Amino acid sequence: MFTLTVRDHVMVAHSLPDPFFGPAQGLHGATYVVETTWERPELDEHNVVVDIGAATESLAEILGRLRYRNLDEVPELAGQVTTTEFLCRWIADELAVSVDTEGLTALTVTLREHPDAWASYRRELGTTA
Repeated sequence: MFTLTVRDHVMVAHSLPDPFFGPAQGLHGATYVVETTWERPELDEHNVVVDIGAATESLAEILGRLRYRNLDEVPELAGQVTTTEFLCRWIADELAVSVDTEGLTALTVTLREHPDAWASYRRELGTTA
């Protein structure tokens, strides 16, 4: 299996309005390092997993919709508790429709909150024969 990873970072604010989250219930900031890993069993006709430029641009565009914003006020995320895990899935789903996924089998998005804590979501991608 071949993989290609690109990464970026994003600064956001949000609250986690549930007593489960203790002090994180209040508005607070987070800086996430966002890693996206694309998988395919064989290289494509260009001998790549996915175009690095396209993957990087798509990630930047998606993160740009969140950058320096209070996630509690982003209409696309309305009604969601924007945990790190939730954001992993949301970013993966957005990437899956913004990049040509033909021949790709999976995409993993990892958000690193700090050097000792991170979460990931692996999204299966369909292949076309």
